[in-house]
Amino acid sequence: MLNKRGLLASLVLGAGFHGSRSAEAQERWPGRPISLIVPFGAGGGTDILARLLSQHMAIALGQPLPIDNRAGASGTLGMAQLARARPDGYTIAIAPNGTYAMATALYDRLPYDIERAFAPIGLLATTPIFVCVHPTASWRSLAELITAAKAQPATVTYASAGAGSTSHLFVELLLDMTGAEMVHVPYRSAAQTTQAVMQRETAMSFIDASVALPFVRSGDLRALAITAPQRSARAPEVPTFAESGFPEYSASVDFALFAPAGTPQPILDRLAGEARAAVNLPELQPRLESLAMEPAGGSAAEFAAKQIEDTRRWADLIRRRGIRLE
Repeated sequence: MLNKRGLLASLVLGAGFHGSRSAEAQERWPGRPISLIVPFGAGGGTDILARLLSQHMAIALGQPLPIDNRAGASGTLGMAQLARARPDGYTIAIAPNGTYAMATALYDRLPYDIERAFAPIGLLATTPIFVCVHPTASWRSLAELITAAKAQPATVTYASAGAGSTSHLFVELLLDMTGAEMVHVPYRSAAQTTQAVMQRETAMSFIDASVALPFVRSGDLRALAITAPQRSARAPEVPTFAESGFPEYSASVDFALFAPAGTPQPILDRLAGEARAAVNLPELQPRLESLAMEPAGGSAAEFAAKQIEDTRRWADLIRRRGIRLE
């Protein structure tokens, strides 16, 4: 039978043993495949970026990153899956700002708290938006379009990929800033909104650069402005919002990486470093350029602050404009 001193010594030794096993297990991470959740179906921008990231991170980490497509409810079903995962570094997710910064205010109830359920790993890439009209439209600039929308608000229509989509909220942000009004015509996808403008079913749409650029370059669409800070090298004739007289406007499609809250910091740091290295690989740049994506910089802490700011910014807009999912 152990006396008090012997019992205390055995507890200390046991604690040290288990602590060393825990540290050793953490040092061995990753020891098996890492599931990469994509909260959308295959083939979209989020999925394509995830697959590029998976290929290059797998080499650096020495483990595969199989893609787990969990589509539904603007990406919130996939993020709910991440929120339920063990915080051990073996389940992560990539999500656009439409999911991590906008969906919270669009749904009455979500099965997670966006600011508490996840550990932000970092911002990966960003895609600017083009304001597109038909080539025969009378407006030659964004300022002319806004003037027309103020003068005859019931006659200017805009297409979006559905209520609450980024293409919807980006237009609503501009209308909120300028006091103009347009008629919203929701569709089901970015491809349909693009066709709607080209077929003159609607007057204009905010279209992701990856979708818009081929049609802008072919002359099937006219781009009035781009949301990026600088003009696009692939469409240098298109002015920025600032050059168009709207310097305070800021919007883009952003993609970020997340882990469940409670994931050990050394693992988060490793994931952040490898993800950052992957999107900046020289051999990956032509592919990202073809998708009109720009690698994003900054630390995990900087992105966490940006996420909170963006979430509140879009929530305020959604409340002011009375936007509801249909």
